[in-house]
Amino acid sequence: MAPIEHGGWIPPAPAIPTGIQYLYGSGEAAAASQQTWRSIVSYVARQVATPPQDSVVLAPDATLAAPKWVPCGSKPKAVVFDVDETVLLNTGFEYDEALHPGRSYDEKRWQAWERSGGTRVLPTPGSVRALGVIRQMGVTVMFNTNRSSANADTTRAAIEGAGLGPAVHGETLYLSGDDAMGSKKDGRRATIAANYCVVAMGGDQLGDFSDLFNAGLTPAARRAAVLTEPLITVFGAGWFTLPNPAYGTALKGGVDDIFAPAQRWNSTEPTP
Repeated sequence: MAPIEHGGWIPPAPAIPTGIQYLYGSGEAAAASQQTWRSIVSYVARQVATPPQDSVVLAPDATLAAPKWVPCGSKPKAVVFDVDETVLLNTGFEYDEALHPGRSYDEKRWQAWERSGGTRVLPTPGSVRALGVIRQMGVTVMFNTNRSSANADTTRAAIEGAGLGPAVHGETLYLSGDDAMGSKKDGRRATIAANYCVVAMGGDQLGDFSDLFNAGLTPAARRAAVLTEPLITVFGAGWFTLPNPAYGTALKGGVDDIFAPAQRWNSTEPTP
């Protein structure tokens, strides 16, 4: 509650950043999330009915321009999802962020959230039902997140408390610190793909599909990679994204990065 100043005046709450408004409060974001989860369930069901030869995990020698995939063989099927803003909405943490617009990210504050904020999360709309249906198909649900392995117990509790579990560290839950690659996820993906045929992956950042997207590419190059062959056919057919305009690698680029000269318009109307 805001403090009462002299004369009984209560200062207004700060304006909430628009990305936070959209992701955590809008019906539009909830609809987009549910659409994605329905699409994931339908896609996984097709892979169960007609098992694929290859997984949707890129092989170690793959590039974005020439993707190669880890073969499935006879391995059991699995799906792999990021956690934050993919299966969980960090409503408690973003409430604190909304009260301090413009504050820079603080890793210590995030680690404190991982340790203590597990009851103040919500499942992304559609995720609980979707993961339940996928498990009923006999497909193992895996979580691959950059939450810290030091906080494995509280992360497991947050996932399971939101109705998304089970999440067992080292079995169905993989965390930053599980290997020497830190926040890069390809090593953890390779570990999972060595034992499972990964038929679908989901996340809110392109790094949830491959670390190659974060290998120094400009915003324009990252966008071009997902809008052209061969990767344009993978999104919605093995790789699934969920909306996140609140934070992350998508929120980069200046005017020259985003607006090509031929697409620019300036008003010539006189100002009223």
